[in-house]
Amino acid sequence: MLTTPAAPASADTEEHWDRARETMAPGDRDGIVLERVKHQLERAYATIPFYRSLYDRHGFRPDQVQTLADFTARVPVVTKKMLVADQVEYPPFGSYLGVDRKDLARVHGSSGTSGVPTLYGISRSDWRQTREMCRMALWSAGVRPDDLVQISFPFGLFLGGWGLLQACELLGACAFPVGSLMPTDQQLQHLLKLRIDALVATPSYALHLGRRAAELGLDLSGSALRTIIVAGEPGGSIPEIRQAMSSALGGARVIDLGAGASSEMHPFYANVGCRHAEGGVHLYQDENYTEIVDRDDPNIAVPVGGRGGVVATHLWRESQPMIRFWLGDEAHMSDEPCPCGRTYPRLPLGVYGRLDDMLLIRGANVYPSTIDAVIRDHPATGAEYRIVVERRGDLDELIVELERTPEQSDADAASMASELEASLREATMVRTNVRLAPHGTFEPQVFKARRVIDRRREV
Repeated sequence: MLTTPAAPASADTEEHWDRARETMAPGDRDGIVLERVKHQLERAYATIPFYRSLYDRHGFRPDQVQTLADFTARVPVVTKKMLVADQVEYPPFGSYLGVDRKDLARVHGSSGTSGVPTLYGISRSDWRQTREMCRMALWSAGVRPDDLVQISFPFGLFLGGWGLLQACELLGACAFPVGSLMPTDQQLQHLLKLRIDALVATPSYALHLGRRAAELGLDLSGSALRTIIVAGEPGGSIPEIRQAMSSALGGARVIDLGAGASSEMHPFYANVGCRHAEGGVHLYQDENYTEIVDRDDPNIAVPVGGRGGVVATHLWRESQPMIRFWLGDEAHMSDEPCPCGRTYPRLPLGVYGRLDDMLLIRGANVYPSTIDAVIRDHPATGAEYRIVVERRGDLDELIVELERTPEQSDADAASMASELEASLREATMVRTNVRLAPHGTFEPQVFKARRVIDRRREV
């Protein structure tokens, strides 16, 4: 297993936590990836019933993979639907636990927003690796041992916040794990009183903190906050949303840890932003191997630079390893050098959004994150909005229901709506109607925002 060294001697100036690993020649790294891919396939087929059954149904055998191209072309993908069905049939962990129950250190799971939560057992070895990878992620984001880190991720079934909590301790930074239960006003008070250096949150909650600070008349430009680390949903690599978060929280730098950090691909972070790039994430391919594939056929690779679906594989995880897991995200990959010196490929725009969240409207593909970016880029919009899709006769209609600000006159609000309609049409290539609502109409969306209402399904 790849391991990370003790803290660098020059902790204030050293860019890489593990220079040899992070700056390795890509060809040499591919050799490590291939070796680990073969190991995972052989172990899964020999010892994990879920994978043996899946591979037998597809006529696949591990010895058919001799190259990474073979891996993409020959190995069937695993989907969330398959995992859920398997856990229903073989509770509680499904037939893919992969280790003895006595070797588990923790049990976590999905948030269950689409149904019954999926449970994930994490072995002791995997939990140690979780801390190491999260530590590397925090270091890449610029967190250092003297920092105080406020973690506003929910502390529940979802692993995200827990891994970063232990990573802070391992790094030597001080963690302030407030989670999602502390009221927003108190979180802001503590952020100022404790002189928090780094904030960890979803993009939705970071924006919510900034809006609430403005409502309370708090000036965050004089705070100690210098880094905002976001994950869990799109936004961290979208320029307009990055700028909105930074402006709302006193000018702090925004670092994306990946919207595609799904429960299934934990406990390892493999999408790691860095402080030298304006958005995007490095793909730690020797930890989680990421592929960009045809969105309609995951056994067809998409060339570097092309848009496609994201598939990821645990290379070291022993408990419930995901091998070619279909994340459902869309992105493109780049191998252009990063100023930080890391030689990992990147998703330069992060993930555009989830393919199952994408709206097909009059032949155009529209991501909610695109609409969000347009709204955040307009200085006069209210705090919340909803995206509504309706069927009018034979045509789909895209509607944005948007709160106006309390101080807006009717004339200013109407002008803003007209400007937004033009901007949205340019960004989405779809005619969009903007309907204004009074301030406070909608419940704030702060964790894993859900703003889309597709009424076509009701017809």
